[in-house]
Amino acid sequence: MHKIVNSLLALLALTTFSLSAAEFKLPAYEKLVLENGLTLYLMEQKEVPLIDAIVTVKAGAVQDEKAGQAEMTANALLLGSGELSRAEFEQHLDFVGANINAGGGMEASQVAASFASKDEDKVLKMLADALLHPVFDEQEIRAYQQRHLAALQQAQESPKAVIGNYFNALLFAEHPYATEQSGNIASVKTMQVTDLKGFYDKWYRPDNTAISIVGDFDSDKMISKIKALFGQWQGQTEDFVLPLAEVKADKARVLLVDKPDARESTYIIGGPGIARSNPDYVALQVINTILGGRFTSWLNDELRVNTGLTYGARSSFQPYQKGGSFSIYTFTQTDKTKEAIDLTLKTYARLWQQGIDKETLDSAKAYVKGQFPPKYETSGELAGLLSGMFIYGYDEAFINDFSDNVNALDVDKAKSLVGQYFPQQHLQMVVVGNAEALRPVVSEYGELIETKIDTQQISL
Repeated sequence: MHKIVNSLLALLALTTFSLSAAEFKLPAYEKLVLENGLTLYLMEQKEVPLIDAIVTVKAGAVQDEKAGQAEMTANALLLGSGELSRAEFEQHLDFVGANINAGGGMEASQVAASFASKDEDKVLKMLADALLHPVFDEQEIRAYQQRHLAALQQAQESPKAVIGNYFNALLFAEHPYATEQSGNIASVKTMQVTDLKGFYDKWYRPDNTAISIVGDFDSDKMISKIKALFGQWQGQTEDFVLPLAEVKADKARVLLVDKPDARESTYIIGGPGIARSNPDYVALQVINTILGGRFTSWLNDELRVNTGLTYGARSSFQPYQKGGSFSIYTFTQTDKTKEAIDLTLKTYARLWQQGIDKETLDSAKAYVKGQFPPKYETSGELAGLLSGMFIYGYDEAFINDFSDNVNALDVDKAKSLVGQYFPQQHLQMVVVGNAEALRPVVSEYGELIETKIDTQQISL
């Protein structure tokens, strides 16, 4: 009886969850642009007395003059602002139990705050101070620079942490998408306070910025507070045109990154992908789920479960504004590298040779729809979604039409999309490991290029 009751409860939960997934819609929100050009997104969520606010500036690694400039500038905002030193800033946050974090990405930088609604006035003022009145203290910047260099040095000991940078460098070459977002040892060593202040002065402008606020607040009162805090912020951003990311994958290439003490080979195989605005974005997520987007994917089944060649394998699209990449990632023992790569390519080829049957497609569609609502449950996740709208220009249709777009995918459409978007010829490969052992193995997959993992910067 106990098992029967549990089964019924599980079935009820599954039914309820599926219904929730099918009916998931973006909660109502308000978007307005202040007189100074600052974009404001507001979404009231009264369930819990919390607020999340994300300031998004369209200034990322693609605008770097020195690699790492955007990320370091964003982090410098929290090293002292207004009348508060870094230590005082952190003490004030600790006193109210709030968090403010900053960081830079490929196409935008963000300062994010999470706090109790009762502390709204205090934390919003600190957020405004961080954004509008950073002091760029020389001593604090130098200390942060040393910490950042230590982190970069440590990352070079982990192929998993840096292999994406090498893949972007191979794929995008001279395009800004090849930039190392966190910078490299050479660039960070030469970074001056004037570099960070110059990046801030050039790109941190109201017409280049959005504030997304989600949580327990009153919209009318919030608008008044934001106007009072940010309304005097003036200035216009100069035009920035990011070129299309045209990947020249006219032949198969293998970038072998030497890490002499490595016992494993870590590799990425891929090619050009899609822009975030691509109308087939959702359908491609479903297809990729089958290939390498979930634990029961083809790649994970073959490379982990059936052969034990790795602890995990996955595939993904990385979409940006002007293009993107598709990649398969995994790792294996050095002496298993050829076996693993061959099985990876054989499994990938199933997309064309075997195709996707209806049962597999239906399973993936149910999985993707089930995973979708939990991504946007918290106020922080919803604020992140609104920020994504600002960066990439999509709207609520991405949420509200998501299930319909998934449901519209059938076997024939999937076959067409596989042929159109999944790179089949001239694959680009990056392998990090012991070059001496791997050179004879990986050179058979394409034109071989070699470099070392312990260099100051990536140079191909």
